[in-house]
Amino acid sequence: MKLHSSPTSPYVRKVRVLLLETGLDDRVEQVAQAVTPTAPNAAVNADNPLGKVPALHTDDGLSLYDSPVICEYLDSLHDGARMFPATGRARWQALCRQALGDGLLDAAILGRYETTLRPPERLWPEWLAGQMLKIERSLDAMDAGAGEMGDTVDIGAITIACALGYLDFRYGEIEWRANRPALAAWYDAFARRSSMQATLAPDADPLKR
Repeated sequence: MKLHSSPTSPYVRKVRVLLLETGLDDRVEQVAQAVTPTAPNAAVNADNPLGKVPALHTDDGLSLYDSPVICEYLDSLHDGARMFPATGRARWQALCRQALGDGLLDAAILGRYETTLRPPERLWPEWLAGQMLKIERSLDAMDAGAGEMGDTVDIGAITIACALGYLDFRYGEIEWRANRPALAAWYDAFARRSSMQATLAPDADPLKR
């Protein structure tokens, strides 16, 4: 299998963490790609018409894209503990946490595009402020639910951890840990997992913060 990848994409990091947690890492070739909304990549576009990473080309010729789809597909290929619980409360909690983490990332990346790609004279401060409020509300919800996550390792926990890691990487100035002690403690423990340490973006070690 071939994974269109990027060392700085938090969505790609979700996939890479899941690969390591499930022992599938050696079955996937990771191909680094340069992709931005203003610089299309023909190789990525061939496997994902949306032009985004991650995109996975499977051994039987499927082109899969969007990290939730890729992660659930990969989770079907191993015999260990499932990252996507099959039924019941655990499943819906995991999926909802994945949605929360992905939603935070959507807002954070849109905010970054607004400040790094948009010409300064076209900056929309009110829109940017709206994205930051989404991030703050998401962090508050994560903090409220941190105790219930405990030492769970599933797609919800992985996604939330990757989202928080992205904030450390790109939004260090917001100091998300302030007034969120439960979430900070949960993340600091989860970030020590070998899968998280192995997938850090360049110069983004949360354990040194």
